[in-house]
Amino acid sequence: MDEETDGIRQNIIPERDLDDMDRKLLGALCEDATVSYAELGEKVGLSAPAAHERVKRLRRSRAIRSTSVLIDPVAVNKPLLAFVHVDTRGWGKTPELMAISAYPEVEEIHSVAGDACMLLKVRARDTYALEGLLARLYDTPGVIATRSYVVLSTYLERPVQPGTTKVWPMPRHMARPIEHRGSVNTISKVDTN
Repeated sequence: MDEETDGIRQNIIPERDLDDMDRKLLGALCEDATVSYAELGEKVGLSAPAAHERVKRLRRSRAIRSTSVLIDPVAVNKPLLAFVHVDTRGWGKTPELMAISAYPEVEEIHSVAGDACMLLKVRARDTYALEGLLARLYDTPGVIATRSYVVLSTYLERPVQPGTTKVWPMPRHMARPIEHRGSVNTISKVDTN
């Protein structure tokens, strides 16, 4: 019998897909991760012990990687948000470029496809601080160009959400894709009304 306890590290990570209840729990925790298991269970229709066991399982499976605090950027004097595209010679993810992560202004670093090699999410005190970070980037071997996009207004910023979109709406102006049934391709008729 597998005994689940908080204090014992489990070596086996259960392989299973998230079910609807897991997604409800994750959604409630995204709203407020400080709620008690009793409150959490009440929100999703479980008992407190059942909610606690599911949360422990979600942590063990790494669906919940950690619990963190969302800080107001103005409170820590970083009101300027910018996204910086970095172009490099060759492979962008060099140790020298990754060293930029030592600066607390750099919140995210992504290797991307498209017209840039790397994408940085940066929060800074002001444009002078952003300019200092850009100067540091240009001192990095292999960096040949940057393009900065300073955010004027933010309409949505949130952590990863547990839900998924089951069916995307088809824009009215688009033709419908070819449906494949067996080995015969048929084209669905588009209703233009």
